[in-house]
Amino acid sequence: MKVILLCDVKGTGKKDDILNISDGYARNFLFPRKWAVEATPGAVKEIERKRANEARLEQERREEAQKLAESLKGKVIELKVKCGDKGRLYGSITNQEIADALKAQHGAEIDKRKLDCETIRQTGEYPVVVSVYNGIKANMKVRVEAMSK
Repeated sequence: MKVILLCDVKGTGKKDDILNISDGYARNFLFPRKWAVEATPGAVKEIERKRANEARLEQERREEAQKLAESLKGKVIELKVKCGDKGRLYGSITNQEIADALKAQHGAEIDKRKLDCETIRQTGEYPVVVSVYNGIKANMKVRVEAMSK
Protein backbone atom coordinates (compact mmCIF):
# COMPACT_ATOMS: atom_id res chain seq x y z
CA MET A 1 0.00 0.00 0.00
CA LYS A 2 1.29 3.46 -0.86
CA VAL A 3 1.12 5.99 1.99
CA ILE A 4 2.25 9.56 2.64
CA LEU A 5 3.89 10.12 6.02
CA LEU A 6 2.51 13.08 7.99
CA CYS A 7 5.46 13.15 10.41
CA ASP A 8 8.87 11.54 10.82
CA VAL A 9 8.53 7.85 11.72
CA LYS A 10 11.68 6.25 13.10
CA GLY A 11 12.79 3.33 10.96
CA THR A 12 10.25 4.12 8.22
CA GLY A 13 10.82 7.58 6.75
CA LYS A 14 10.59 11.34 6.95
CA LYS A 15 7.60 13.66 6.73
CA ASP A 16 6.00 13.93 3.24
CA ASP A 17 7.75 10.76 2.01
CA ILE A 18 5.67 8.57 -0.30
CA LEU A 19 6.35 4.95 0.67
CA ASN A 20 5.17 1.52 -0.34
CA ILE A 21 4.56 -0.40 2.91
CA SER A 22 2.55 -3.42 4.02
CA ASP A 23 -1.23 -3.07 4.43
CA GLY A 24 -1.25 -4.29 8.03
CA TYR A 25 1.45 -1.85 9.17
CA ALA A 26 -0.46 1.02 7.59
CA ARG A 27 -3.96 0.06 8.87
CA ASN A 28 -2.95 -1.11 12.35
CA PHE A 29 -0.11 1.23 13.25
CA LEU A 30 0.28 4.35 11.07
CA PHE A 31 -3.36 5.26 10.31
CA PRO A 32 -4.71 5.02 13.92
CA ARG A 33 -1.90 7.25 15.18
CA LYS A 34 -2.52 9.69 12.29
CA TRP A 35 1.10 9.39 11.20
CA ALA A 36 0.20 8.61 7.59
CA VAL A 37 -2.56 8.86 4.99
CA GLU A 38 -3.23 6.81 1.89
CA ALA A 39 -1.42 8.10 -1.19
CA THR A 40 -4.33 9.07 -3.45
CA PRO A 41 -3.56 10.85 -6.74
CA GLY A 42 -4.81 14.16 -5.28
CA ALA A 43 -2.65 13.83 -2.16
CA VAL A 44 0.41 12.95 -4.25
CA LYS A 45 -0.14 16.04 -6.45
CA GLU A 46 -0.46 18.19 -3.31
CA ILE A 47 2.87 16.85 -1.97
CA GLU A 48 4.58 17.49 -5.32
CA ARG A 49 3.17 21.05 -5.42
CA LYS A 50 4.39 21.63 -1.86
CA ARG A 51 7.89 20.34 -2.73
CA ALA A 52 8.07 22.55 -5.84
CA ASN A 53 7.05 25.60 -3.77
CA GLU A 54 9.70 24.82 -1.12
CA ALA A 55 12.35 24.38 -3.82
CA ARG A 56 11.41 27.75 -5.35
CA LEU A 57 11.61 29.48 -1.95
CA GLU A 58 14.97 27.84 -1.23
CA GLN A 59 16.30 29.05 -4.60
CA GLU A 60 15.16 32.62 -3.84
CA ARG A 61 16.88 32.51 -0.44
CA ARG A 62 20.10 31.23 -2.02
CA GLU A 63 20.06 33.98 -4.67
CA GLU A 64 19.51 36.65 -2.02
CA ALA A 65 22.34 35.24 0.10
CA GLN A 66 24.60 35.14 -2.98
CA LYS A 67 23.94 38.84 -3.63
CA LEU A 68 24.72 39.68 0.00
CA ALA A 69 27.95 37.65 -0.13
CA GLU A 70 29.02 39.43 -3.33
CA SER A 71 28.35 42.83 -1.76
CA LEU A 72 30.38 41.94 1.36
CA LYS A 73 33.30 40.26 -0.40
CA GLY A 74 36.57 42.13 0.13
CA LYS A 75 35.12 44.84 2.37
CA VAL A 76 36.87 46.01 5.53
CA ILE A 77 35.33 46.36 9.00
CA GLU A 78 36.98 49.16 10.97
CA LEU A 79 37.21 48.88 14.77
CA LYS A 80 38.76 51.46 17.11
CA VAL A 81 39.70 50.10 20.53
CA LYS A 82 41.67 51.06 23.62
CA CYS A 83 45.08 49.47 23.75
CA GLY A 84 48.49 49.63 25.37
CA ASP A 85 51.71 51.16 24.06
CA LYS A 86 52.73 48.32 21.74
CA GLY A 87 49.28 47.79 20.20
CA ARG A 88 48.22 45.10 22.66
CA LEU A 89 44.49 45.31 23.45
CA TYR A 90 43.19 45.44 27.02
CA GLY A 91 40.81 42.60 26.16
CA SER A 92 40.01 40.90 22.89
CA ILE A 93 37.66 41.59 20.00
CA THR A 94 34.62 39.28 20.15
CA ASN A 95 32.53 38.01 17.28
CA GLN A 96 29.60 40.05 18.66
CA GLU A 97 31.61 43.26 18.33
CA ILE A 98 32.53 42.35 14.76
CA ALA A 99 28.88 41.56 13.94
CA ASP A 100 27.72 44.88 15.44
CA ALA A 101 30.36 46.79 13.45
CA LEU A 102 29.38 44.92 10.28
CA LYS A 103 25.76 45.98 10.73
CA ALA A 104 26.69 49.60 11.51
CA GLN A 105 29.21 50.04 8.68
CA HIS A 106 27.79 47.88 5.88
CA GLY A 107 24.13 47.35 6.86
CA ALA A 108 24.37 43.54 6.84
CA GLU A 109 22.86 41.81 9.86
CA ILE A 110 24.84 38.61 10.39
CA ASP A 111 24.63 36.37 13.45
CA LYS A 112 27.85 36.26 15.51
CA ARG A 113 27.94 32.45 15.16
CA LYS A 114 28.28 32.84 11.39
CA LEU A 115 31.63 34.65 11.71
CA ASP A 116 34.85 32.64 11.60
CA CYS A 117 37.79 34.64 12.89
CA GLU A 118 40.95 34.08 14.89
CA THR A 119 41.25 35.62 18.35
CA ILE A 120 42.10 39.31 17.99
CA ARG A 121 44.29 40.69 20.78
CA GLN A 122 46.46 43.20 18.93
CA THR A 123 45.98 46.00 16.45
CA GLY A 124 46.30 45.09 12.80
CA GLU A 125 44.34 43.51 9.97
CA TYR A 126 42.73 40.08 10.32
CA PRO A 127 40.82 37.89 7.86
CA VAL A 128 37.20 36.97 8.65
CA VAL A 129 35.02 34.41 6.87
CA VAL A 130 31.30 35.25 6.97
CA SER A 131 28.93 32.31 6.39
CA VAL A 132 25.98 34.06 4.78
CA TYR A 133 23.98 30.90 4.00
CA ASN A 134 24.52 27.16 3.76
CA GLY A 135 27.62 26.85 1.55
CA ILE A 136 27.79 30.58 0.69
CA LYS A 137 30.69 32.45 2.29
CA ALA A 138 32.27 35.87 1.96
CA ASN A 139 35.86 36.78 2.86
CA MET A 140 36.29 40.09 4.66
CA LYS A 141 38.92 41.84 6.76
CA VAL A 142 38.79 43.40 10.21
CA ARG A 143 41.07 46.37 10.73
CA VAL A 144 41.74 47.05 14.42
CA GLU A 145 43.19 50.47 15.21
CA ALA A 146 44.17 52.16 18.45
CA MET A 147 41.71 54.71 19.74
CA SER A 148 43.26 58.18 19.88
CA LYS A 149 43.71 59.36 23.44
